Amino acid sequence: MQHNKTPPCSETGLVTTQDGVHLNYTQSGPLTGQKILFIPGWRQTAAVWKKQVEYFSSTGYRVTAYDMRGHGESEKPGFGYRISRFAADLNDLLNQLDLTEVSVVAHSMGSSISWAWWDQYPDARDRISHFVFVDQSSILTADRHWTEEQAKQVSALFDPIGVYDLANDMAAQTPPFVRSMFTDSISEADFEWVLSENKKISDKNAATLVIDHAFRDWRDVLPLIHVPSLVIAGEVSVNAAPGIAWVATQIPGGKSYIFTAEEKGSHFMFWENPERFNSIVEDFITT
Repeated sequence: MQHNKTPPCSETGLVTTQDGVHLNYTQSGPLTGQKILFIPGWRQTAAVWKKQVEYFSSTGYRVTAYDMRGHGESEKPGFGYRISRFAADLNDLLNQLDLTEVSVVAHSMGSSISWAWWDQYPDARDRISHFVFVDQSSILTADRHWTEEQAKQVSALFDPIGVYDLANDMAAQTPPFVRSMFTDSISEADFEWVLSENKKISDKNAATLVIDHAFRDWRDVLPLIHVPSLVIAGEVSVNAAPGIAWVATQIPGGKSYIFTAEEKGSHFMFWENPERFNSIVEDFITT
């Protein structure tokens, strides 16, 4: 582990995707530090990783975080809200920032973007040294012909109708949906801040994106991943922990860790228990 408290050197910039969209990124920590890239989830921003960025950049790591198209401080075009395009955006970012030997820590939909990237860009896979996938199922929407047990095995969160209900009532459903991703111990100020970050993407674009995201199936991609991978789940997350941990069993050599209720194992365990989360990630990427 790297625990020399180096004052972080921070910068903010833009990368331009191949279809002309500007993505906002931040980099901090010493230039020679071990590289970590944080990818947020649906409607989230790079800022929600601030407890990880502050820790890792101040302890010797070179940390990159970015806002996906339409999110946070990035440009907000009216096109491209699909996982395949977000994977292409990720590839553009990796290339333009020349990130190699980088550990990718991806939350929720960020994991799906990582899986799409792995599938779409096999010649670039050697850029990645480790993956940490945080609380994302391999398929979000259950086939209507599945049994309850089949849906539970993969932690399918939605049925098809539920996806469209969310997409068509985004303004009303987003606050309670985001609230369900935290334990009751989150402060009102923290929740309101996270919700304000969620609102930086329009409901229209968020709806288009969640429909595409919800119907993707990554089960055939997982066995192709050949770098050390850790899957993190939460005992009290909206996503059933056994189905999240199942992802690790499909990745050769994959490992898993489930945050307990006492460890504030929500969908946002990295926000609610950053000390434990940071320790687990650091142990994994340095051993």
